[in-house]
Amino acid sequence: MFFRQKRSGNRVYLQIVENRWEQGRSKQRVIATLGRFDRLSESGQLDALLQSGAKFSESVMVLGAHREGEAPVISTRRIGPALIFARLWEELQIPQVIRRLLAGRRFTLPVERILFLTVLHRLFASGSDRSCLSVWKQDHEIPGSETIALHQIYRAMAWLGESLPQDQQQGATPFSPRSTKDAF
Repeated sequence: MFFRQKRSGNRVYLQIVENRWEQGRSKQRVIATLGRFDRLSESGQLDALLQSGAKFSESVMVLGAHREGEAPVISTRRIGPALIFARLWEELQIPQVIRRLLAGRRFTLPVERILFLTVLHRLFASGSDRSCLSVWKQDHEIPGSETIALHQIYRAMAWLGESLPQDQQQGATPFSPRSTKDAF
């Protein structure tokens, strides 16, 4: 069914029409003539009729609410990667290793959560630490990473790159000393 304007002389009428098949051809049948289009529009009856009918159609209601700025804001975030990787992270006891390596350090930033975030990012998408925070993390729900800032990621990465003491340099290559990341 649909609305159709029907001209009769110099007047235009609004009709509700349906299509149907008869003998292999499409035929139109007028369900109702609502009245003169100009009078329906001027009086507001057409708008009232359409609004009244719209409450029976969810999609029309959503579109109308969106047009009026009343639609709720809906967002989605992926949870699967963090859930699966968190289990592996815990089973390998990586948080305990990080705490042991940080013993005696006075970091106030959440180093373990930063490392979890950056490793997860590198597993699922390549890119810089900046893209990790500004693009990738926005689409993923990663518990404990809500307040992480870019400068904190840079500090945690610098800590991973710090050279280990001389007594822990066994196996180092001649061109690169062993660093904190090698202690894992």
